[in-house]
Amino acid sequence: MDELAMLRQLISQLQERIHLYGSPPPFHLHHQPFIEFHHQHHDRCCLNVDDSSADDYYSLMMAAGKSGNFKNLEPCKPPPSKKPRKERYRAKLPGTTGAEEAMEEHIWKEFPTDLFEAVIARLPIATIFRFRSVCEKWNSLLNSQSFSQHYAQVPQANPWFYTITHENVNSGAMYDPSTKKWHHPTISSLPSKLIILPVTSAGGLVCFLDIGHRNFFVCNPLTQSLKELPARSVKVWSRVAVGMTLNGSTADTGYKILWVGCDGEFEVYESLKNSWSRPGSIPSNIKLPLSLNFRSQAISIGSTLYFLQLDPEGILSYNMVTGVWKQFIIPVPLYLSDHALAECEGRIILVGLLTKNAATCVCIWELQKMTLLWKEVDRMPNIWCLDFYGKHIRMTCLGNKGLLMLSLRSRQMNRLVTYNVITREWIKVPGCVVPRGRKRQWIACGTAFYPCPTAIA
Repeated sequence: MDELAMLRQLISQLQERIHLYGSPPPFHLHHQPFIEFHHQHHDRCCLNVDDSSADDYYSLMMAAGKSGNFKNLEPCKPPPSKKPRKERYRAKLPGTTGAEEAMEEHIWKEFPTDLFEAVIARLPIATIFRFRSVCEKWNSLLNSQSFSQHYAQVPQANPWFYTITHENVNSGAMYDPSTKKWHHPTISSLPSKLIILPVTSAGGLVCFLDIGHRNFFVCNPLTQSLKELPARSVKVWSRVAVGMTLNGSTADTGYKILWVGCDGEFEVYESLKNSWSRPGSIPSNIKLPLSLNFRSQAISIGSTLYFLQLDPEGILSYNMVTGVWKQFIIPVPLYLSDHALAECEGRIILVGLLTKNAATCVCIWELQKMTLLWKEVDRMPNIWCLDFYGKHIRMTCLGNKGLLMLSLRSRQMNRLVTYNVITREWIKVPGCVVPRGRKRQWIACGTAFYPCPTAIA
């Protein structure tokens, strides 16, 4: 059997055994020990790879992922009176023989390591974290340089959303749009005495800023890798806008973070130097003080950041490589409110509420590069907009990277929806309920990020 055929079979085997049944390939269960994780919050938990609750399983992995507190156990033997679930399932499959099982073990044992890592890198994120509980070798795989290189070659799917709820501001909730599930990681290294808000992201890393606009943190929500940035040299405690870009295609190449205040002060943080710098000043042709729309997060296209301006109406940009500021005067559509920038495949998108009389609708515009005007390209289905009639609706854009998450709320309602800029598909998001909770949480703020298990802050 050639390597291409083996690769295809391995992909099928992994998705079938790990993603669907929570069980690894058979030969690993016989050749590697199970792992017992000790929860960091004094609850001793032993993972069961046959557990059917994927949500609880993944949440536990999120909490234990980087603790390093592992204990090797002997392989567990099933009771003689009851066969393992995977064997019961295999017995029900038509045309399954013992010879095929033996052939599979032979293929898996001899499969090349580099192809094995290439396959693992293409599994869903939740599956990758579940499979870490199989053995020490698989758990340490995410830290290897070769796996990072394989993962970097995989095209990025839809982003996830890291959000903060009103009820628990220091505990985030992550939404996976592919499975339509919420996850509730515990990032124990974040300071508990500060209110930390996600403000921007890049390369699988989320940048947090405390509510007093003084301290910056960069974190990978999947692995809990966290770094507190050094203190800024400019003592500006007023509200600031923040943007983040990568030096290359992944976080391994380094990243930069820009903050800019209304008075025109700004600084750039470079992760490779671990320091802030003040590269020049805003040119005199740009009106000060800056009237920035802080409800709209910055977007990045390549090495350039874009901020939404209110007066004059338009966009303010900064190139992280050349250090050049530019201002574009672009009037917004009439009757528009709560608008925010987004981006998709290099295009600049505007999303906002269009309200006239008692009717309200969410509309999508795209910036025309030749005319520098907004062109409407889509709007929310009318049947959904009927729910907004006569209500004072407020909108927050929680994610702005191709797949948008919108929070629409009033005194009578609280709705979360996603919008796919490419497919123009509107989908209602299930309510966010914390573990062991009953009441749906109100989302306060959030940011979109591409999940990356190998990104290090």
